[in-house]
Amino acid sequence: LQTIAHMLAEKVSGRMNKPSLVIAPTSLVGNWQREIAKFAPQMSTLILHGPKRRRYFSKIDDVDVVITTYPCITRDLEDFGDREFYFLILDEAHTIKNNTSQAFKTVKKIQCDFPICITGTPVENHLEELWSLFDFSVPGLLGDVRRFRTKYRYPIEREGKNERLEQLRELVQPYILRRNKEQVATELPPKTEIVRPVDLTGSQRDFYESIRVSAHARVRKVIRSKGLAGSTIAILDALMKLRQVCCDPRLVNVRGAELVQESAKFQLLDLMGQQLTSLDTKFQMLTGSTRNRQAEIDAFEGGESDVFLLSLKAAGTGLNLTSADTVIHYDPWWNPAAQAQATDRAYRIGQKRPVFVYNLIVA
Repeated sequence: LQTIAHMLAEKVSGRMNKPSLVIAPTSLVGNWQREIAKFAPQMSTLILHGPKRRRYFSKIDDVDVVITTYPCITRDLEDFGDREFYFLILDEAHTIKNNTSQAFKTVKKIQCDFPICITGTPVENHLEELWSLFDFSVPGLLGDVRRFRTKYRYPIEREGKNERLEQLRELVQPYILRRNKEQVATELPPKTEIVRPVDLTGSQRDFYESIRVSAHARVRKVIRSKGLAGSTIAILDALMKLRQVCCDPRLVNVRGAELVQESAKFQLLDLMGQQLTSLDTKFQMLTGSTRNRQAEIDAFEGGESDVFLLSLKAAGTGLNLTSADTVIHYDPWWNPAAQAQATDRAYRIGQKRPVFVYNLIVA
C-alpha cells in the first residue's frame, strides 16, 4: 500500500512520465491489481500473464502500471526491448536472492529510473542474499560479490566480527524503510506462540527407531568412505526420513511404512484431509498444485469452511487470512523466517482476535 501511494504521488506530481513495472509471484498478480484499483483508481493497470499475454504488449505505453510475474519476465525479456520504466518494483524481492539465478540476471537487464525491493525476508540463509537485493536496487553500493564476501560476509558469518556487521548496517541503513507491525498496527491483538511436544507411541515409535538405527549405520558408512564434507546428501536424506516418520509414517518410501497405523501428530490434530471429510467438517486446501488459489482463499475468508489446509511453500507469502485466529504448524519448517511469514498470514492488519500459534514437534 505504501508503494502504491508513492507511485500515485509521483503520477500526480507529473514526475512519473512513463509506465512503472511490478514483478510479483504469480499468486499476487491479482492482488496488486485489486489494491491499485481500490486505493489509487486514478492509475491504470495492465496484467501481462498467461499464454495470451503477448497480444497486450502494444498497450504497455498506454497504462501507468504493468504487472507481471518472475517466470513471465524471464521468458519475455526480449519482448520488452529497449523500453524504460519509471519504477521497477520487485514484490517478494527475495525471489532474486541467488545472484546466479535466471531471475536475478533478468531483472538486472530491465531499464528503469527507480528500482525498489519489497520483502519481509531480505536474509533467509546468508548475507550474500542481501547483496543480491542491493546490487539490484542500489548498484555498486556494496561492491562486487567477491569483495562483499571478503569484506563482510565471511568476517561476519565465520569470524563473528561485530564491527564489520555495524559497518554494513551503517552502509545500507539510508536505503531501507523498515517498520514492524508494532509500529504500524498498534491495534493488533496479542499473538501467543506455543510449542506443543508430541510423544511417539506404539508401532510409530518402533518404526522411527528402526529408521534411526539403519540411517545411523548408513550415514557412518558413507562418512568413512567420503568424509563428512562428502556426506551431505546421505545426512539430509536420513534427517528427511526421520521427519517423515514424525509427521506420518505413510510418507516414508520404505517397506513396512504402510503397516504403521499410528501417527501421533495426525491423531493430535484429528483434522486432516480425509479425517475432516469423515467428520463432516468443511475445509479448503492450498498447495503448489492448486489451480484456482483465489477461489480457495475467498471460500475460507467468506466463512464457507472452518479449516484451511495449506502447504507452507504455497502459503508463505501474499495471503491475508484474518478470518483465522489459530495457526497450527503440523511440520515446522527448518527456516524460522519463512515459517514466521507463514504464521503472519493470519496475524495482519484487520485481525481483531488474539492469535494462537501451535508448533507441533515430536518429543
